[in-house]
Amino acid sequence: MSSPQDNQTAMNYKNVFSANSVNYTLAAKYLRQGKLVSFPTETVYGLGADACNGEAVATIFATKNRPNFNPLIVHVPDLETAENYVFLDETSRRLAEKFWPGPFTLVLPRKEDCPLSPLVSAGLDTVAIRVPRHHMARELLQTFGGAIAAPSANKSGRVSPTTAEHVAREFTPEEVPLILDGGPCEEGLESTIVQVSGQEVLLLRPGTVTPREIELVAGLPVRLVKNADNPVAPGQLKSHYAPRARLRLNATHAEPGEALLAFGRAVPKDGVITRNLSPNGSLTEAAASLFSLMRELDELGIARIAVMPIPMQGLGLAINDRLERAAAPRPDEEEA
Repeated sequence: MSSPQDNQTAMNYKNVFSANSVNYTLAAKYLRQGKLVSFPTETVYGLGADACNGEAVATIFATKNRPNFNPLIVHVPDLETAENYVFLDETSRRLAEKFWPGPFTLVLPRKEDCPLSPLVSAGLDTVAIRVPRHHMARELLQTFGGAIAAPSANKSGRVSPTTAEHVAREFTPEEVPLILDGGPCEEGLESTIVQVSGQEVLLLRPGTVTPREIELVAGLPVRLVKNADNPVAPGQLKSHYAPRARLRLNATHAEPGEALLAFGRAVPKDGVITRNLSPNGSLTEAAASLFSLMRELDELGIARIAVMPIPMQGLGLAINDRLERAAAPRPDEEEA
């Protein structure tokens, strides 16, 4: 039998492993031991721990430098498993049946006997939960046989990872001993997060499932909830998804000392460092490349990035949400 080391990817990181039964088994073993494992989903790479192991979940917060009042998303293999942990009302069930598996998270009431660590909920009586679509995430969940708490696999507030190499650059093998390599993520933006509340659906974080799609299934209006000092779901903090560089949004051109993050064909010819989210003006392509291109400019040591306008429609809502949070003042920059 081959060893896990024999099944590593060619990438020059000793904690990045290819997808096969040996490495799924090893990843599940690490999770049962309370260790962290990173794995791909259709959205971004997750930093996973046994969601029922409080010490393991606490390790996520410590490793990411994540505020402990910021809840985590719990990943499960199917709707039936989710019902072991949470209650679904009629509207939530319709949404789950339509959008699971997929990039869609529901915030739902915890059951009284819910075995999930209270840390995943940041002490709240709700759980953010989803069923991922990515075949590697599903295979890991089936092999592990339990729920996996998994925020994005990056230091808190930084740009989310869309490749295994992004994760390996963020964390040492001592912090994350195993990263499953599934190549670039398909969606490139974190999941849509909603919570059914009375006669409306609260959109806590925009994503690739749009408000219109949600309204058609729920039969209720969708209301966008902006920043939250005490979030009930991930991605609600004002400053989030931030590169080291400072962002200037809705820019028509780059100022001296800036790089340009462009969109569409009408790109200024300024002779500056430029990366284009989508030369063809595709919001789907822009969403998939957003985090990767921000990381690329960061790695060039760019101090400031000018970002061209992104249409505020469809996927543009989610892209602009991430850009606004990335451009927001960092917590250590805000006045007390």
